[in-house]
Amino acid sequence: MLSGRRILLVVAGGIAAYKTLELVRRLRERGASVRAVLTRAGAEFVTPLSLASLTGDKVYRELFDLTDEAEMGHIQLSRDADLVVVAPATADIMAKLATGRADDLASTALLATDKPVLMAPAMNVRMWEHPATQSNLETLKRRATRFVGPNQGDMACGEYGYGRMAEPAEILAAIETQFRAAGRLSGRRALVTSGPTFEALDPVRFLGNRSSGRQGHAVAAALAAAGAETTLVTGPVALPDPAGVTTLHVESAEEMLAACREALPVEIAVCAAAVADWRPAQTAEQKMKKGTDSRAPELSLVPNPDILATLSQQGPQRPRLVIGFAAETENLVEHAGRKLASKGCDWILANDVSPASGTFGGDETTIHLVDAAGVESWPRLRKQAVAERLASRIGETLPAPHMTETLSEGVAE
Repeated sequence: MLSGRRILLVVAGGIAAYKTLELVRRLRERGASVRAVLTRAGAEFVTPLSLASLTGDKVYRELFDLTDEAEMGHIQLSRDADLVVVAPATADIMAKLATGRADDLASTALLATDKPVLMAPAMNVRMWEHPATQSNLETLKRRATRFVGPNQGDMACGEYGYGRMAEPAEILAAIETQFRAAGRLSGRRALVTSGPTFEALDPVRFLGNRSSGRQGHAVAAALAAAGAETTLVTGPVALPDPAGVTTLHVESAEEMLAACREALPVEIAVCAAAVADWRPAQTAEQKMKKGTDSRAPELSLVPNPDILATLSQQGPQRPRLVIGFAAETENLVEHAGRKLASKGCDWILANDVSPASGTFGGDETTIHLVDAAGVESWPRLRKQAVAERLASRIGETLPAPHMTETLSEGVAE
């Protein structure tokens, strides 16, 4: 997987920098070549000699070192790699890349690169949770920067929470996933639904649910990163549109179904939206007023269209792979199995959305993938990791496009 791959490793200033030495060793064992850029703060935690010994190459440190510029200019350094990895990625270096600052070799190389960037954040939990850092994180994600971690746990400062840099094995797995996914779905068309639907009672009120859309948006971004031409149909969410994805905004279930039909034909359909099961039989044209007796109005509801079942129907436009989500509060696998049979789709990803799980509106979830072969339980993961794992599994399941073309030609003859 990594043999012959060229990695540019940016080591910023943080106590977690010591982990990058183990990461370099593992990358070299798997045949990758590694060049290291070490910031001045990073050199307070690991020495240039240590990095040079493990990479087998000189360590690049200064932007205005004329020798380095003659041998390997910062532009060439940033582009003479298949992947740029920042570990640890401090709050400072994330802020620099998000705002376009370039005042040292590391930030200049990151700004000049045209290659994928993978960051492994590491900082104090308060720094990680600060609105400025979270805003920079969302900005970088919109620009297709990938992230691994941070993890939750004890920190060197004595606090506990999210901010620990991912372990070398996790970063290595993310690097391998990046190369495995890149281009695997090239030539494929994908459709993803995301978020809630709002079913209007009147011009002011609606029936809805607590879905944040984080999972569906992450799936759309992961499929696009794997090379698929991806259309995202999303209900009302407070999330930016994923980079490299055609995004259609809707409100109701009927609007979502119409947008999905317009997006066909596709080969992959992932229904991650939390579509309202019912809608009001009638929508009031004006705001409903509270009567003098304060009695609540009686609402008459009718079923909404079943988007997953509709896309799963056999026919010339049925996607090759239809995947649904089952948001459950109990008996996850049992309910998912029933949904798989009743909807006619290929896979169901069951996730626990009970109040204690923190799934709705949160950044983590627990997944059980149910298909005709049985149940595959995944560990509790961040929603981005779930999306990447799903995209990888889809790539492994569908044959390469050129194989499909060859088989079709054989049948036609």
